[in-house]
Amino acid sequence: MVIITVVVASYLAYIGYSYYSLPLEERFYHPRHNWFKPSGLFGQGLGVIGTFLILFGVSIYILHKRYNILGKWVRLKYLLEFHIFLCTVGPIMILFHTAFKFGGIVSIAFWSMVAVVASGVAGRFIYNQIPRTIEGRALSLLEVQNMKTDISNVLEEKYHLNPQTIQLFLNFTNKDKSTSVSTLNKALQSNSLPKNDRSVILKMVKNERKLSRRIARLEVMKKWFKYWHVAHMPFALIMLVIVVVHIIVAFTFGYKWIF
Repeated sequence: MVIITVVVASYLAYIGYSYYSLPLEERFYHPRHNWFKPSGLFGQGLGVIGTFLILFGVSIYILHKRYNILGKWVRLKYLLEFHIFLCTVGPIMILFHTAFKFGGIVSIAFWSMVAVVASGVAGRFIYNQIPRTIEGRALSLLEVQNMKTDISNVLEEKYHLNPQTIQLFLNFTNKDKSTSVSTLNKALQSNSLPKNDRSVILKMVKNERKLSRRIARLEVMKKWFKYWHVAHMPFALIMLVIVVVHIIVAFTFGYKWIF
């Protein structure tokens, strides 16, 4: 999806560069001014399609999240990726629809859209920090803690490591900066463990260290996610209201695209 987004942005920039790069007062003399201008067939089409992509991406995600309209056919986390994709491509198309000319009430809608996209990127980062099930449901702190492995028991009973070596691994999983992967590997070599066993143990403790980090910041990230909604939703509503007003005004003045 990232590739498609880049391709769309690159294509629009390439075909319209000669027009968009001109000063505003000179664009009227461009041979394809009536094509690229915001009210032109191409320019207005970008606005219509971009707005549709945003509205569809938002609607389908919210409806499925709240009412499970797609049933078990689509997992929420995949629909979120689709939502992000549409709500990234849509604003790019709207940006080219404006022909990079911002003024009046449209500028408020545009900067609200920028704020929505920026906060969406931040929200995606926070979302990724919260452990989830394969369906996309956020795990509770207890569920995440239950995912941890009893490192001491595994290293002692399965691999017969001595207490000093086990403590090194416990220090590593508890984010002790003085204990590195190379230190652990040397400790395993000194215990004459085969290479395959060493790889399995190192992978296990790396996962445990990563899980420990997630447990430590889980509650913080959940709070940030709640605060993120407070910032994300108002900008989205402002953008939606102004877009509706913009569409009504455009139709009132006869800008009806191909309809």
